[in-house]
Amino acid sequence: MAITKTTEEDKIEIVGDYKDIQVRTATVIKEDGVELTRSFHRHSLECVSTVKNADDSFTHTDTDISGESSEVQAIANAVWTDSVKAARKTANEAALS
Repeated sequence: MAITKTTEEDKIEIVGDYKDIQVRTATVIKEDGVELTRSFHRHSLECVSTVKNADDSFTHTDTDISGESSEVQAIANAVWTDSVKAARKTANEAALS
Protein backbone atom coordinates (compact mmCIF):
# COMPACT_ATOMS: atom_id res chain seq x y z
CA MET A 1 0.00 0.00 0.00
CA ALA A 2 1.78 3.13 -1.25
CA ILE A 3 0.45 6.54 -0.35
CA THR A 4 1.75 9.50 -2.33
CA LYS A 5 1.25 13.22 -2.03
CA THR A 6 1.94 15.54 -4.96
CA THR A 7 1.42 19.22 -5.61
CA GLU A 8 0.99 20.85 -8.98
CA GLU A 9 0.04 24.24 -10.34
CA ASP A 10 -3.03 23.18 -12.23
CA LYS A 11 -4.36 26.61 -13.19
CA ILE A 12 -2.65 29.91 -13.96
CA GLU A 13 -4.88 32.82 -14.98
CA ILE A 14 -4.19 36.37 -16.09
CA VAL A 15 -7.01 38.70 -15.07
CA GLY A 16 -7.91 42.37 -15.27
CA ASP A 17 -6.46 45.47 -16.84
CA TYR A 18 -3.27 45.21 -14.79
CA LYS A 19 -2.59 41.57 -15.66
CA ASP A 20 -2.88 40.16 -12.13
CA ILE A 21 -1.81 36.53 -12.05
CA GLN A 22 -3.87 33.97 -10.12
CA VAL A 23 -2.24 30.63 -9.38
CA ARG A 24 -4.14 27.57 -8.21
CA THR A 25 -2.12 24.74 -6.68
CA ALA A 26 -3.64 21.28 -6.28
CA THR A 27 -2.48 18.87 -3.58
CA VAL A 28 -3.34 15.29 -4.53
CA ILE A 29 -3.16 12.29 -2.22
CA LYS A 30 -3.22 8.85 -3.84
CA GLU A 31 -3.15 5.30 -2.55
CA ASP A 32 -1.78 2.73 -4.97
CA GLY A 33 -2.33 5.18 -7.83
CA VAL A 34 -5.98 5.84 -6.92
CA GLU A 35 -6.79 9.43 -6.00
CA LEU A 36 -8.22 9.70 -2.49
CA THR A 37 -8.39 13.46 -2.09
CA ARG A 38 -7.60 16.69 -3.87
CA SER A 39 -7.45 20.12 -2.25
CA PHE A 40 -6.69 23.55 -3.66
CA HIS A 41 -4.81 26.65 -2.61
CA ARG A 42 -4.91 29.94 -4.52
CA HIS A 43 -2.72 32.98 -4.45
CA SER A 44 -2.59 36.05 -6.64
CA LEU A 45 0.18 38.36 -7.73
CA GLU A 46 0.03 42.03 -8.69
CA CYS A 47 2.89 43.53 -10.66
CA VAL A 48 3.42 46.46 -8.27
CA SER A 49 2.53 47.28 -4.67
CA THR A 50 2.23 50.86 -3.47
CA VAL A 51 2.54 52.55 -0.10
CA LYS A 52 1.56 56.14 0.67
CA ASN A 53 4.23 57.84 2.74
CA ALA A 54 3.69 60.35 5.55
CA ASP A 55 4.66 63.22 3.23
CA ASP A 56 1.93 62.14 0.76
CA SER A 57 4.45 60.75 -1.72
CA PHE A 58 4.23 57.14 -2.88
CA THR A 59 6.67 54.26 -2.83
CA HIS A 60 6.16 51.63 -5.53
CA THR A 61 7.74 48.18 -5.28
CA ASP A 62 7.84 45.62 -8.08
CA THR A 63 6.58 42.22 -6.97
CA ASP A 64 9.32 39.70 -6.19
CA ILE A 65 8.53 36.62 -8.27
CA SER A 66 11.75 34.73 -7.50
CA GLY A 67 9.87 32.23 -5.32
CA GLU A 68 7.36 31.40 -8.04
CA SER A 69 7.63 28.54 -10.51
CA SER A 70 9.52 29.13 -13.75
CA GLU A 71 6.21 29.04 -15.61
CA VAL A 72 4.66 31.79 -13.46
CA GLN A 73 7.88 33.84 -13.75
CA ALA A 74 7.80 33.54 -17.54
CA ILE A 75 4.17 34.65 -17.66
CA ALA A 76 4.82 37.60 -15.33
CA ASN A 77 7.83 38.71 -17.37
CA ALA A 78 5.76 38.53 -20.54
CA VAL A 79 2.62 40.36 -19.39
CA TRP A 80 3.96 42.82 -16.81
CA THR A 81 5.23 45.35 -19.32
CA ASP A 82 6.39 48.84 -18.35
CA SER A 83 3.05 50.27 -19.50
CA VAL A 84 1.09 47.77 -17.37
CA LYS A 85 3.24 48.62 -14.34
CA ALA A 86 2.76 52.36 -14.93
CA ALA A 87 -1.01 51.92 -15.17
CA ARG A 88 -1.04 49.84 -11.94
CA LYS A 89 1.00 52.52 -10.13
CA THR A 90 -1.47 55.20 -11.23
CA ALA A 91 -4.44 53.10 -10.12
CA ASN A 92 -2.81 52.31 -6.78
CA GLU A 93 -2.10 55.99 -6.13
CA ALA A 94 -5.70 56.91 -6.95
CA ALA A 95 -6.99 54.23 -4.56
CA LEU A 96 -4.74 55.46 -1.75
CA SER A 97 -5.45 59.18 -2.20
